[in-house]
Amino acid sequence: MELKDLIQKNPSELSVLLAEARERLRDLRFRVSQEAHKDVREIREVRIAIARILTLLTKKDKQPS
Repeated sequence: MELKDLIQKNPSELSVLLAEARERLRDLRFRVSQEAHKDVREIREVRIAIARILTLLTKKDKQPS
């Protein structure tokens, strides 16, 4: 997902996306360890997406309302 799309989401939507991304990462790690999935680069992409979501959540929490 693009950063500009993530910026427009509210914290509750970001939390849902974060949970989905973490589940996706867990699934990818499992499939790569079982050699059922060859694209290990996808793990890196999901980790970067998780970092982006966490950064935005932190930023939105610190903003005065």
